Amino acid sequence: MFVRTLTCAVHGVDAFPITVEVNAGGTVAAGSQYYFLVGLPDNAVREGQQRIESALKNTGYKMPRMKFVINLAPANIRKEGSAFDLPIAMGILAGSMQIEAPCLHEYLIVGELSLDGSLRPIKGALPISVLARKQQYKGLILPRANAREAAIIESVPVYGINHLQEAIDIVNGRPSIETTKVDIRSEFNHRGNSYELDFADVRGQENIKRALELAAAGGHNVILIGPPGAGKTMLAKRLPTILPPLSLEEALETTKIHSVAGLLAPGSSIVTNRPFRAPHHTISDVALVGGGSNPAPGEISLAHHGVLFLDELPEFKRSVLEVLRQPMEERRVTISRARVSIDYPASFMLIASMNPCPCGYFNHPEKECVCGPGVVKRYLTRISGPLLDRIDLHVEVTPVSVQELSDYQSRGESSKSIVARVLSARQIQEKRFINYPGVYCNAQMDGKMLREVCSLKTDGVSLLRNAMERLQLSARAHDRILKVARTAADLEGSEAIQNQHLAEAIHYRNLDREGWAS
Repeated sequence: MFVRTLTCAVHGVDAFPITVEVNAGGTVAAGSQYYFLVGLPDNAVREGQQRIESALKNTGYKMPRMKFVINLAPANIRKEGSAFDLPIAMGILAGSMQIEAPCLHEYLIVGELSLDGSLRPIKGALPISVLARKQQYKGLILPRANAREAAIIESVPVYGINHLQEAIDIVNGRPSIETTKVDIRSEFNHRGNSYELDFADVRGQENIKRALELAAAGGHNVILIGPPGAGKTMLAKRLPTILPPLSLEEALETTKIHSVAGLLAPGSSIVTNRPFRAPHHTISDVALVGGGSNPAPGEISLAHHGVLFLDELPEFKRSVLEVLRQPMEERRVTISRARVSIDYPASFMLIASMNPCPCGYFNHPEKECVCGPGVVKRYLTRISGPLLDRIDLHVEVTPVSVQELSDYQSRGESSKSIVARVLSARQIQEKRFINYPGVYCNAQMDGKMLREVCSLKTDGVSLLRNAMERLQLSARAHDRILKVARTAADLEGSEAIQNQHLAEAIHYRNLDREGWAS
């Protein structure tokens, strides 16, 4: 008997339909092969035969000794992962007439089987649910652990099952469970933008807080440079607390990436806080940018709509840092292989930190640097000029005084107060870029937009020209100064860029190669 079941495969951050064709019939001699799986399956799909056979027997069914030819169509696309177990098992049961399954072809079915017939979680439930809505299937059948994640897509009946028998009941028209429903807007509004950290915990460092406020308001990249123990990591970890809350659209995009990577906790539905990713400096370039034999999103994509924190920047391998350059400009990364090319979104804010020299005390107000002549410059050359050029704000962090540390009565300005100003600036930018799809903040402006919204007065032009010549800045640094100045003006509610805004933006370029350690 010939039957079809419908499933899908995840490609990048999207799912595409796969048809499981099962042809069952004909006897086979004892000891002969009876199970033929075609359609470019990988090892995880092939090994499903043993899982399926055990699951059927432990559920009260059998694996008949008849010839099974199973085709995963289209046959020219490689199939990867264990989520094909459940649709293949359902096809075998229907093909061998152990179940009637009149509605089998109306459901999208995915799931990995355990040997006892129970279901294990899968990756990519959200893009699979998006496909189910697009193809207008009668319902989506998947493991219970992924049900809430899939149910955030409205108008798709989602059946979260724990066991193979529950899937059989559904396709027989006698579902034993209810569909999973999630009020996504209520849950998103209830859980959104909640953090344990707060800028009020940081004593002193008012100039650094101002720089991070500028970064949050305009979506700018930042590098913090200072001695050990000055508070660089502490400040960086609090940056997400002053970023605007995720919009529902941004939250869905972020959730889709984390779903494909398998990072969502079982039973969770949607990512409500901006991601904060802090990979160790031993990370490989593939782990950072994405890829691998089975392409997967890297840290820069997992930080989409959030923050990527690179602590001890010079300790990262040169090749790892260089792969950041193109994604920082294009806000996406393309993974190309012989048979496939995948695009992953990578719109992230980069915040990096580093010591000023190997001993860590160059320019320290109290401790003496013991590094030899030229060592500071050589240390900085671990970070290439093109990468440093792409970082908008270069902020020198100085140690907090003992007096400020000992003042336990006073608390700094809270994240709640800072984010109110950030939101006001972002609202100005939202109105400014309403006719520019995909542009939400000043850091995303291209050259044409820059000329339209960052015009300077005569004295401002002269100020910027002198800074360019004295610091020997690049054309990219010129544009980034204008973007930061525009953000400073937005924070003050100023329509025009004033000289003080421009001077502040120039001040944050003082770590450029020609101006540092000279």
